[in-house]
Amino acid sequence: MGVVPTQRETEVLTGAAPAHTDSRARAHALLPGSELAPGTARGMVRAALGEWTGLALPGAERLTERLAQDAALLVSELVTNAVVHAGTDVELHCRLEPAGAVVVEVTDRHPTRAPRDTTADDGTPEPEYGRGLRLVAALAESWGVTYRRTAKTVWARLTPETDDRPHPDDRPLHDDLTHPGDRALGEALQLAGILAPEPRGADGDRDWLGRGALSFLAEASDLLAGQLDEDLVASLTGQLVVPRLADWCAVWLEDEVSGRGWADGGGPGVRPARVWHSGEHLVEELRHALEKEPPRPPGPASHGPLPYPWPGAVLGPHGAALAYRLVAGGRPLGTLVIGRTGLLRFPDEVTGLVEDLSRRVALAIGAARQYARQATISAVLQRGLLPGAVAEIPGVRTALVYEPCDKGGPSGDFYDVFPAGHGRWCFAVGDVQGKGPEAAVVIGLARPWLRLLAREGYGVADVLDRLNQLLLDDATEAADAAARAFAGPVAPGDGPQTRFLSLLYGELVPYEGGVRCTLASAGHPLPLVLGPGGDVRTAARPQTLLGVVEDETYTSETIELRSGDTLLCVTDGVTERRNGPDQFDDGDGLARALAGCAGLDAGLVAERISRLVHDFGGQPPEDDLALLVLQAE
Repeated sequence: MGVVPTQRETEVLTGAAPAHTDSRARAHALLPGSELAPGTARGMVRAALGEWTGLALPGAERLTERLAQDAALLVSELVTNAVVHAGTDVELHCRLEPAGAVVVEVTDRHPTRAPRDTTADDGTPEPEYGRGLRLVAALAESWGVTYRRTAKTVWARLTPETDDRPHPDDRPLHDDLTHPGDRALGEALQLAGILAPEPRGADGDRDWLGRGALSFLAEASDLLAGQLDEDLVASLTGQLVVPRLADWCAVWLEDEVSGRGWADGGGPGVRPARVWHSGEHLVEELRHALEKEPPRPPGPASHGPLPYPWPGAVLGPHGAALAYRLVAGGRPLGTLVIGRTGLLRFPDEVTGLVEDLSRRVALAIGAARQYARQATISAVLQRGLLPGAVAEIPGVRTALVYEPCDKGGPSGDFYDVFPAGHGRWCFAVGDVQGKGPEAAVVIGLARPWLRLLAREGYGVADVLDRLNQLLLDDATEAADAAARAFAGPVAPGDGPQTRFLSLLYGELVPYEGGVRCTLASAGHPLPLVLGPGGDVRTAARPQTLLGVVEDETYTSETIELRSGDTLLCVTDGVTERRNGPDQFDDGDGLARALAGCAGLDAGLVAERISRLVHDFGGQPPEDDLALLVLQAE
């Protein structure tokens, strides 16, 4: 994609920005839809400016900390609106011109997406999604918009100061890019409706509210977006508000299903999750007073903050308090209450800033609740998909390592060891394509069917034949339904997706002096047998994945496990554990690791293989891991 308008495009655009020829003076990032995107954008801009200064590129000598801060704030505002509020993906480009100007471009990768409605179902106004465009209008001389068939780009040129007026921040750029932004930029942001006018209070407050508010909101967004617990979000909110914006604050959390907490008396669905006061000795008294005055419902025409009863019994007779409803996606999540002693009313600049902060708090609480719901669902599904205990087999020592990766929902790996009757025990180690609810559906069908077929007397090969047909029929239909339920309607032209399953399945029959093992591998890492002397051999041959080929005929093999023989069964989370381009099983790495376990009992073998797999990669595993050891006594 070209990041600069073509010559023809410049004829219809405002102040089109020419490209810089030095590729080192350019930076680029793709920012997917996430609350963390604004922080990533700011970090990318700051890193680029620092690098250009270090390389002494043409124009870099004119970069100042004020200009760097301006660029970071503008990028943050546009990315916040495009990614966090509008939910699109964007590309960010930044380049340096020889005269010292910095050109920033934000490209929307979904230019045809319809704008959101401005009113939620409950009649409350939705957050504003056009603030970036008002910013463009306010800075029209340095801004432009480029339209293409596949993308829309908003770009801005930020130029260094050209006059000789002294300014404390007018010095070369260093690693510290956190100084306040330019006064001219603050005035333009006020015209755009993004920042309230400067207050007429003390110089420190005026300077902070007029020039540092955007930095405050940007950093608050970063801090809140990374939290996965709603009570921690409430706690951090108190520390952000007090004492900078208020003497005290409280965060009430509601039952988002019923919306209770705005009814008279509050009810059991509302609770003051966090109460914060600049005087720590007043916190408990203030909490008790606030619990008697839960927030009341706003009127149908109410917008913005509402008056809240002043807790005079605790804080004295004079003060002002406001309540901000926390709403995300049209759902009420709670209330933010702020108060300051000695005021009749809060200044408009403070109420506007807290209103912006409250939107970010609501987004963070909503994200934390969504994470909590998903974590609960995953935990419940995971418990239901695995056996409560591994069956004890006469004459066989058993050891298991199971480590689901905490990403993407329920694990796609599963295991089972169970009695099949008539002196037979069966075991299975499997891996469903993908993970999450679709994988859970497949496991929820496959594991009970394995037990049922085994107890009905079917042999290993026959069990795989029937399970293969089941996956091609019932499991595919059920998994597709689960995918639609969790992800919405299937796109036009997308049909049901086959759910593949790799499976190692076997039957054990103990006898005097050993165990007879009949097993088969369907697209799964092959099992290995370790002899007492350290020799390692493969115990099966590869066959087709289950759920791929209809009417596939599977075969099984029978081996004898003598006293001291160890059978190792793993999923690809072991064999494909990565360290850069290398995998753990490259060059028969798993066989070598198992050979080093000669003389160890089943539990120590499982522990050692697991440790070697973890030590192989420098980062935490990105895949589920299951490891089953069966050792003849």
